[in-house]
Amino acid sequence: MEITASLVKDLREATGAGMMDCKKALSECNGDMDEAINWLREKGIAKSAKKESRIAAEGLANIYVDGNNAVIIEVNSETDFVSKNEEFREMIDTIGNTILKSDATSLEEANALACEEGTIADLIIAKTAKIGEKLSLRRFEKVTKADDEHFGNYIHMGGKIAVLTVIKGANDEVAKDVAMQSAAMKPLYVFESDVPADVLDAERQVQKELAINEGKPADIAEKMVEGRIKKYYKEICLAEQPFIKDGDISVNKYVTNNGGEIKSMVRYEVGEGMQKRNDNFAEEVMNQVNGN
Repeated sequence: MEITASLVKDLREATGAGMMDCKKALSECNGDMDEAINWLREKGIAKSAKKESRIAAEGLANIYVDGNNAVIIEVNSETDFVSKNEEFREMIDTIGNTILKSDATSLEEANALACEEGTIADLIIAKTAKIGEKLSLRRFEKVTKADDEHFGNYIHMGGKIAVLTVIKGANDEVAKDVAMQSAAMKPLYVFESDVPADVLDAERQVQKELAINEGKPADIAEKMVEGRIKKYYKEICLAEQPFIKDGDISVNKYVTNNGGEIKSMVRYEVGEGMQKRNDNFAEEVMNQVNGN
């Protein structure tokens, strides 16, 4: 039977599955719509696709290291309850280790990587169908270090925050201290030079308006702005922040005192920048039990 565009469209609307999945299902089932729907359901595709509009802003972040290579990843679920599920954690380990051993640099490439379930995308679809929540690989970053550099990796709150740092020289302990600093103090950048010009301009304008509103003349306000920008750097730049174990020195000073140099930092906080669910999970479960 000819698989027409109209037939594919009808199956897509009926199941919410992707166009290519619908075309494949129809091909496998000789164009029979009912059989194609069941084929998609058996594959977990139709069931997971219906969850695409749901918010998955919980989940876990983790770090995987192999020699001079590391990857930090975030995988999302809809509820914190599922993020504690052992099967969910095993899925994250599979994803992380698969990406670590690959040349993938984008989400599209990562989702296409082969694993025991077929591809990472297939694995996520299968687990979505089994666990019953929308799951997704949100992001990852691969980091490579030199032989004279050290990874600092730190997981906070069981995986709600993950930080991966690279320190040239020094040692593993210093690198981990810097990662812990980042987890606790939430820097947005590593160095002053990393702060975008438009961000600085906006902050300068805010500080100038504040000074003027405090009754300072415009010329005095201008002078006050630069002092406040230095304070701003100490809040948002890892290297300039007071070191949490010794507030008398900066993080950069702590590292240099130990013969090191900060090279990079990646900090993931699960769900940051995403819309959060605000519904009552217990109520949702009861609604499902009662058939609502």
